[in-house]
Amino acid sequence: MNSGRCSACRYLRRRCPPDCIFSPYFPSNNPQRFVSIHRIYGASNVAKLLQQLPTHLRAEAADSLYFEAQCRVEDPVYGCVGLIFLLQQQLHNAESQLAKTQAEIAVLKSQAQHPQTQQVEAEPEFNNFLQQQLDNAADLNFSNQGSSGFM
Repeated sequence: MNSGRCSACRYLRRRCPPDCIFSPYFPSNNPQRFVSIHRIYGASNVAKLLQQLPTHLRAEAADSLYFEAQCRVEDPVYGCVGLIFLLQQQLHNAESQLAKTQAEIAVLKSQAQHPQTQQVEAEPEFNNFLQQQLDNAADLNFSNQGSSGFM
């Protein structure tokens, strides 16, 4: 075997021409990269896509195709959208936790400024403030989801 062939030409069992569209993005030392992309998109479609792009964007497109193909292999139904949804859920949970913590801090500061206020009086105030913070976080999350195009 000729070691000068890219992993795409090796996998497809063909000669690698000097102007091979695949060789800069699928080197022979990482054959799994092309195999994943070929399994999901097909070599012909990838070649067409890369040829239509300006040269300076091809490497980034090849990286993106590889990432999306790997996600699709791991999760055939949702692919990378499943990962995006998971990250959005984690972000929402973190925002909710932050809002709760900020509400607790505000109540504790309020109690520190007014030590004569009894705990019984502060409890409803804390619950109202906490609910306002959670509503604000939910409104923020809803507006973010509407603008992102997911969910």
